[in-house]
Amino acid sequence: MKKIIKIFGSLLFILLLVGTILFFFVLAKTVDGSRNKVVLTSLPEVSDAAKNLHPTLIIADWHSDNLLWDRNVLDRSSRGQVDVPRLIEGNFTLQVFDAVIKSPAGQNYSSNSDEAFDNITPLTMGNRWPIRTWTSLCERALYQSEMLHTAERNSEGRLKIVKNKSDLNALLASRSSNKNLVGGLLSIEGLHALEGKVENVDKCFDAGYRLMGLVHFFDNKLGGSSAGMEKGGITEFGKEVLKKMKEKGIMLDLAHASSELIRDCIKYSDLPMIVSHTGVKGTHNSVRNLSDEELKMIANKGGLIGIGFWEEAVGSVEPASIVKAMRYVINLVGVDHVSLGSDFDGSVTTYFDASQIIVLTDAMLNAGFTETEIRKIMGENQINFLKKHLPN
Repeated sequence: MKKIIKIFGSLLFILLLVGTILFFFVLAKTVDGSRNKVVLTSLPEVSDAAKNLHPTLIIADWHSDNLLWDRNVLDRSSRGQVDVPRLIEGNFTLQVFDAVIKSPAGQNYSSNSDEAFDNITPLTMGNRWPIRTWTSLCERALYQSEMLHTAERNSEGRLKIVKNKSDLNALLASRSSNKNLVGGLLSIEGLHALEGKVENVDKCFDAGYRLMGLVHFFDNKLGGSSAGMEKGGITEFGKEVLKKMKEKGIMLDLAHASSELIRDCIKYSDLPMIVSHTGVKGTHNSVRNLSDEELKMIANKGGLIGIGFWEEAVGSVEPASIVKAMRYVINLVGVDHVSLGSDFDGSVTTYFDASQIIVLTDAMLNAGFTETEIRKIMGENQINFLKKHLPN
């Protein structure tokens, strides 16, 4: 009997060991590979016009979720859509790196509860993040900033985090002679990261965050989400946070905000505002997308619209669908309000990854976009916005 118990104990230990290894070293990578896919397996032939124009562009994108996954952003990965090597290959000047804080089980575009099981908690464990991030939403934001800062230190000059106007100007000056350099800007996707404490805005600012979205896929203490249960407007705590963001010089991201929350933010705040990743109802009538009225309100405040690259935003992953949404916004509010909002690595399938974005340049040329329009949309609008609104 003792021998049987000993054998059983040994088998149980082996099973636990294997299970632990699978959880901490395989789970996150498996989820990543299944959720972030690219249609193109290799770069297709593009026009000579695209080949000539693309290297001269400033390219900037408002939204990627790379920091969520178990990868080193400095290494070219076989998974997902963005990392520093692929950004450099694609001729990017600046990529916004977003901190995902919480995601409800059963996540959808219609109705989610903030009380649902959080999908990010097991990922923080599987990614081997510090234990402090397993239970604290604010610590998740702070740690993702630490990850990008560590990457910057280890990048051998390939990655520069932008926190103010001086950083941005230095990046642009360096890239005039060194294309093997890309800038990164930190944003937060949902201020449930504050854990109900306005003073945590200061912590996040000190960690390098310069762009903040109020909500994600569920209503929180600041206001309503387009995919929340109530979809309400700004709360008193939300107003307090907007005031603090103004004091610190933080830009506002209205992605995922309910229609009522968008209206309230425009009414109660003069913060510089964007929608980092979205589609428009005029080309794809999704509850997630912006109406003509919302587009006009945001444009009237000097805001930018980041057009997404995924099916639920623009109708399909084909570049033609992305370009169609861009043209719609141009016709409605003007080219100065259109920009890129890929949602790279955001649990989406895209047609191309960051290294292949010349495919989008080619699609814009094929659709009759002028060189001026392409330059503005691909990055100049975003860079000019940041030149104006980043802290001094």
